Amino acid sequence: MADDDTLLKPAAKAKATRPPLYKVILLNDDFTPRDFVTRVLKSVFRMGESDALGVMLTAHRLGASVVAVFTREVAEDKAAQANEMGAAEGYPLTFTTEKE
Repeated sequence: MADDDTLLKPAAKAKATRPPLYKVILLNDDFTPRDFVTRVLKSVFRMGESDALGVMLTAHRLGASVVAVFTREVAEDKAAQANEMGAAEGYPLTFTTEKE
């Protein structure tokens, strides 16, 4: 049997799976000024004024608000950046992450 007679089967395609997503959550506190929270949301999460205000007010009314959804690494990095901005100004501003 010659090499020409050998049938080559195509390699099975690996099914790509999406990485799990994580929510960044803003927790309300009674000490961080509202304008500072909206400034952090605009800076770290690239939100417009109205979106940042909406997220901040939702957290104020409900105690917490989902800011955005990212891959784990991005969510953790953005939450850390936002927390550091609050800490640098002496505020207890807190962002957490949670698997979606």
